[in-house]
Parts: sequence; structure tokens; C-alpha cells
Amino acid sequence: MKTHLIISTANELLRVAAAQIIYISSDGNYSNLLISGGEIRMVTFQLGQLEDMISKQLPDMRNMFVRIGRSLIINMNHIYHINISRQQLLLKDRDNTYTLSASKEALKSLKEFIEKSI
Repeated sequence: MKTHLIISTANELLRVAAAQIIYISSDGNYSNLLISGGEIRMVTFQLGQLEDMISKQLPDMRNMFVRIGRSLIINMNHIYHINISRQQLLLKDRDNTYTLSASKEALKSLKEFIEKSI
């Protein structure tokens, strides 16, 4: 089973363990990967392209990554707290907590998805 996502361009190759990806956010034609420990890596791929890469390269782990709205892909293993009324999602790694904003609808869907999987 593959455990690393490999993002390759003409000039760079990024190999990151799937479990260390906290979230991926959209930034126009680019995307930012937040990696455990707080490191941010900008890559020259749109969020939809990265979503496809995850599906192809990590088929056994694709359920670990969920797209939230138009601008986020999160690692389900790092969800710590969902607050629908405040439109807040808290993700946590070993040392840090990361606060993200998302629409109420997206957070409500995420919450329901998690509750169904219990």
C-alpha cells in the first residue's frame, strides 16, 4: 500500500506522507499543503488536480481526505472540533491546532458524514 503522495512538476518533486498532510487549501491556480508541524508548501496544481492525484496515488486512503466546499481538502484523521454556528473547523496534529473557516453547509455535511461512519 502506498503511503506517500508524490507531486511532481518540471522542476520539483514533493514526496509527503499522507498521514502528515493536515489540509490542502486553494490559492487561485495554486494550492497550499499544510504539513504536520506547520510547514506550508505551495504547489502549482489546482485543488481538483490534487484531489485526482490523491485518488490515483492513494486509492486505499482516499476516504481519509475529504473535500470541504470549493477551497479545502482535509485529512479526516486530524479533525478535532467542528463548530457549525461559528463556521469553524479545528484540525490538530501532535503539537499544533489549526483553525479553518468553512461554510455552515459544508461543516454540517462533514459532521453528518462523520456521525454516519461511527
